[in-house]
Amino acid sequence: MKDIKKEEYMDSVHKSGRIWNLTMLVVMLLFPIAVALIFKAVPDWHGLLLGLISTFPMYAAVGVVEVITYIPMLGAGGSYLSFVTGNISNLKLPCALNALEQAGVKANSEEGEVISTISIAVSSIVTTLIILLGVILIVPLTPVLNSPVLAPAFAQILPALFGGLGVVFISKNWKISIAPILMLALFIFIPAMNAGTVGIMVPVGVIFTLIVSRIMYKKGWL
Repeated sequence: MKDIKKEEYMDSVHKSGRIWNLTMLVVMLLFPIAVALIFKAVPDWHGLLLGLISTFPMYAAVGVVEVITYIPMLGAGGSYLSFVTGNISNLKLPCALNALEQAGVKANSEEGEVISTISIAVSSIVTTLIILLGVILIVPLTPVLNSPVLAPAFAQILPALFGGLGVVFISKNWKISIAPILMLALFIFIPAMNAGTVGIMVPVGVIFTLIVSRIMYKKGWL
C-alpha cells in the first residue's frame, strides 16, 4: 500500500510539474508576442536569429547541466517548482538544503522529497510577498537603500548566505571541500569567469566535485 501511495504521489507530481512548466513557458512567450502585436513592433528577424545562434549553445548546455545537477539535490517536486520560480542556486537550493539538514533526511529519500518540495514552495511564497512589499515600498525606501552606509552590507549578502551553508557541510567532511575550493580559486584568479561563464561553471563545478568525491570514496580517503 505504501509503494502504491508513493507511486501515485510521484505520478501526480510529474503530471502537475509538466503542466505548470509548459504553461509558464507559454505565458513567458506570450508577453513578447503581445508587445509586438499591440505596439506593432516586429523584431528584426535577422538580428534575432544571430542573437539566438550566439547564445543558444551556452544556454542549452546550462539547461542540460542544471537538470542533471539540481534534480538529485531537490527531488522531482522541488525541481519543478524551482524551474518555474527561478533563483535556484542563490535561493531555492540553499533553502532546500537547509531544510533537509534541519530535518536530518537525505534528498533522495521519501521524506526528503516532501520536505524539499515544501521548503521550496514556502520559499517561493515568501519571495513573492517580499517582492510585492518591495514594489509597494520601493519609492519611500529608495533613499535608504541607496545609502552608502548600507552598501557594504548588501555586498555581503550572498557571501554570508553561502558561507553559513558552507561551514555546516564542510565541517562534516572537510576532504570533500577540496574540489569546490579548487573551483573557487579559478573564479578568484580568473575574474573573466565570473561574468560570462558563471551560469555554466557553477553546475560544472558541482559535477567536478561529485567526480572527485567519488574517486576519493573509491580509494578509501573518505
